[in-house]
Amino acid sequence: MAYIDDLKSARNNVAARLKEITESPRPDYSLDGESISWSGYFSMLTGQLESLNKAIQAAQPYQKFTRGFT
Repeated sequence: MAYIDDLKSARNNVAARLKEITESPRPDYSLDGESISWSGYFSMLTGQLESLNKAIQAAQPYQKFTRGFT
């Protein structure tokens, strides 16, 4: 289960970073010709979080129960 644990750890790291940047949001800006896009960074992190959640869900074992009627 190390694979799932690694995915969960990555998800927790991304979630922690999202928490940090939403506690003190900053506007997009340019400085000395370099653009800093906080909204783009936020979008990237939320996309990573969504992808990691899907990967965790797909990696977990599951059981399927069926019921037959006669």
